[in-house]
Amino acid sequence: MMKGKILLGITGSIACYKACELVRRFVKKNYEVKVVMTHHALSFIHPQTFQTLSGHPVYTELLSSTQREELLHIRLCEWGEVFLIAPATANIIGKMASGIADDLLSTLCLSFPGPIVVAPAMDAQMWENPVVKENVDKLKKRGVIFVGPEEGELASGRKGKGRLADLEKIIEAVEKVKKVRKDLEGKTILVTAGGTREYLDSFRYLTNPSSGKMGYALASAAWERGARVILITTPTLLEPLPVETIEVETALEMKKEVEKRFPSCDALLMSAAVCDWRPAKREEGKIKEKKGFSIHLVRNPDILKSLSSKKEGKVVVGFSAETEKEIDRAKKKLKEKNLDLIVANLIEKGISGFEADTNRGFLITKYGKIEEFPLISKKELAHLILDKVKELGGWK
Repeated sequence: MMKGKILLGITGSIACYKACELVRRFVKKNYEVKVVMTHHALSFIHPQTFQTLSGHPVYTELLSSTQREELLHIRLCEWGEVFLIAPATANIIGKMASGIADDLLSTLCLSFPGPIVVAPAMDAQMWENPVVKENVDKLKKRGVIFVGPEEGELASGRKGKGRLADLEKIIEAVEKVKKVRKDLEGKTILVTAGGTREYLDSFRYLTNPSSGKMGYALASAAWERGARVILITTPTLLEPLPVETIEVETALEMKKEVEKRFPSCDALLMSAAVCDWRPAKREEGKIKEKKGFSIHLVRNPDILKSLSSKKEGKVVVGFSAETEKEIDRAKKKLKEKNLDLIVANLIEKGISGFEADTNRGFLITKYGKIEEFPLISKKELAHLILDKVKELGGWK
């Protein structure tokens, strides 16, 4: 039984020869593979090789003499379930990041509606080039999945990071994308993450210990389940996610970005730790050393509460971090902010809540239903929350 349809893009890298074995392994696992080659790739391997291994014609041209062939990129996009580019050169990565579509492969990169997996292969100096790094970061934020490259001996004879990832790792990445349940397709999930920074001057600020891990776990889980995800985050030390990401610092900046995107979302998961107070005045430059000074604080706006009256069928989720009486306090917040669901976290330093990789606490719905969850990873909790959001939203 056929497992799925993989569109494989091959670019002009010496690692092209490994793509032959990659096609063979996919076919052996009962995947159907169609290959698209760039003109530079043709310099390394004849397309007949891939045609023989895949059992399908190999595609190299965007335009031809017939109107039917002019729609080739559309037909291929409709056919494929996963778009894999292996090996991927710095050139195709740059084109993807810049939106350039000057051949069949780069046009497919702009047109393909499903998940895109990229396995780079290039010299180490190219991989470490700041421009390449910037392009890779851009694509990760847009949802492209990267596998490798790996350390090892390169075509130049030097050793470094640039080798095509192990073929089994590439296959595993493609299969992982296919296996994830896609029960949130067609939904837009808006997630906030991190702790806001409220500046005293140009360098110093008030903040909290939020690492952003819970928000990133929610964004990652929602993306894996097929949702369009918008992540509004403060600066963190976490790896960029393959979702639309907007970076902010202050509570006012977060409020502006959340309000801008709230009308078009289906659910808001407000996991960011927004500072309740901010300095009334932000000093320019650096406050000079002095024996002492006072800070006048003013209240930050309550983002959740301000949006709760505009839900119009949206599911709104809040978080409550407590050290005691977490259920009572979470219930109060749930009611005051008119939330659909609140996640009550029991804060235990290094174990649950801020900066930890795990959480424990309670899920409390607007209907008064309380479900306790044990100490679990934030990714596991993210899926529990999304299951509850789906239920509250009445989504099939």
